[in-house]
Amino acid sequence: MKTREFPLQLIAAGIVALTVWGCKQDEATPTTPAGGGSATAASSDKKPVKLAFVTNGTSDFWAIANKGIEKAKSEDPSIQVDFRDLPNGTPAEQKEALDDLLVKGIEGIAISVRDPANETDMINAAAKKAMIFTTDSDAATSDRVCYVGTNNVDAGKQAGEEIKKAIPGGGKIMLFVGLKDAANAKERIGGIEEALKGSNVSVIDVRTDDNDRGRAVANVSDTMVKYPDVACLVGIYSYNGPAIYTAVKAANKLGKVKIVCFDEQDETLAGVKEGSISATIVQQPFEFGYESIKFLAKAIRGDKSDIPANKLKYVPTTVITKDTVDAFWDNLKKETGKA
Repeated sequence: MKTREFPLQLIAAGIVALTVWGCKQDEATPTTPAGGGSATAASSDKKPVKLAFVTNGTSDFWAIANKGIEKAKSEDPSIQVDFRDLPNGTPAEQKEALDDLLVKGIEGIAISVRDPANETDMINAAAKKAMIFTTDSDAATSDRVCYVGTNNVDAGKQAGEEIKKAIPGGGKIMLFVGLKDAANAKERIGGIEEALKGSNVSVIDVRTDDNDRGRAVANVSDTMVKYPDVACLVGIYSYNGPAIYTAVKAANKLGKVKIVCFDEQDETLAGVKEGSISATIVQQPFEFGYESIKFLAKAIRGDKSDIPANKLKYVPTTVITKDTVDAFWDNLKKETGKA
């Protein structure tokens, strides 16, 4: 049988076509590792990603953050998020959650670190298997890729200024918080103390409650008994505002003892509206959830352009007083679907 001969031009054209096709195949299948890589966002823009969000305890604050997560998912249906709203958010609970998530192949985790000093090794170990963002409370010396949340020192300074407005004549104040050693608590307290320097306001002490709501109320009641001349009570965590309000109301001292606190629980905003709470420094937990998930997914897909050089993506805080509470509360209801 006679062998068929092909013109050299056809052979050359075939080689070129195969080479181009092979290059396009390589471009269409990037190999970006879970912890990030060099692939561009354009080449893997719709790559499905499995993410998780881990809290440091259950509260309305995290329920609002979860609404932000839902928004991020609605904008990009290829994102899956395992929301872990831990009952107490202890380091042991957080480690158990991270271990379980990593076994399940989660590619990225946003976590509010309960005890940075003792959880850095845990974060570093997790960062070898997934991309880690911190939110709300940072672990600054860990291998996390980015922190998304409040500049807590500046927020503390805002609270300090409101304390001075609430008690212009000065006086003694007591601070209340769940965990004194958590990064967000230490930074807020430091900011408050810095703002109060040179004033005639003095801090008696900082009382902790380990995220126990009943104990939080008891701490306030005990303070008013032990220090009947206390002029202002300051709540550092989101549930501390309602706890202070409850105890002060029970003691029939609303309006007599001033209250300054953080965050936007309904009880806190109601207290601001009626004038019983002088001011609350609100964060934006909705944005914590939304931005953490949005930028975590983007980074995993290879685009880290939204991550600042210092790895700190701050979400601004706002002072809410009686004059501004209605507008803020209305907008919050719209964001959370309660309107």
